[in-house]
Amino acid sequence: MTPDPPRDLAVSRLRPAYEQVADQLRQLILSGELKPGEQLPVEGRMCEIFGVSRSTVREAVRLLSAQDLVHTTRGVQGGTFVSVVDSDTVLAYLRVRLSLLSHAEAISVAEMLEAREIVEVPAARLAAERATPEQAAALRESAAGEARARQDPHSFAQHKEFHELLVEASHNGLLSIINTPNFQVLQQSHVVRLERTPDFWAAVDEDHRLIAEHVSAGDADAAVAATRDHLHRLRDLYVVTGDAKTT
Repeated sequence: MTPDPPRDLAVSRLRPAYEQVADQLRQLILSGELKPGEQLPVEGRMCEIFGVSRSTVREAVRLLSAQDLVHTTRGVQGGTFVSVVDSDTVLAYLRVRLSLLSHAEAISVAEMLEAREIVEVPAARLAAERATPEQAAALRESAAGEARARQDPHSFAQHKEFHELLVEASHNGLLSIINTPNFQVLQQSHVVRLERTPDFWAAVDEDHRLIAEHVSAGDADAAVAATRDHLHRLRDLYVVTGDAKTT
């Protein structure tokens, strides 16, 4: 039997009752008192706990479900459960919201580039300190593969792979969750100057080769410097607007 929430809960008449029920359940979820995968009390019991109608409880659950905090299943083992979220779900959510913010000009390209540098430069240091031999080899191969595939400058598959591998080699999953949506939105929405000279792309390829080499050698300072220089070079691919520093 699902236990009741661990404290007295009640609603007032100052706001819609379903919002208050949702707020209190949300707080229990975010505080960890209701844990991922845990079943909420059945509808009738929640009516008793909050002193509200079934329709109010249903509206509260619908609101929490729309926020991906709970999900409801049917059948003998059915009920409403606290969502169990994985990193892919978070990445997809952030990518969509960041894209909407970008298109609404609530955040600028300059801010996105600045945030990318804030994440990737320290990630390069961690990668040099923590990368496994297999990860270092994958970085070197990605850099070499990108140079071989450069006949198609419109293909960013290898470029994207290299940067994902670099952050992954930091062994800090949160850095990947922060950086990946930002990188994807920049590539999908703001790459506007792909027709660079062969010398530009040759320099990009050399940047990647150097970063991979420094990570493989465990030279954290050199990896940081090479990554910072590389990200500064890549700014030439974007239309930069906004107030963030871009020097």
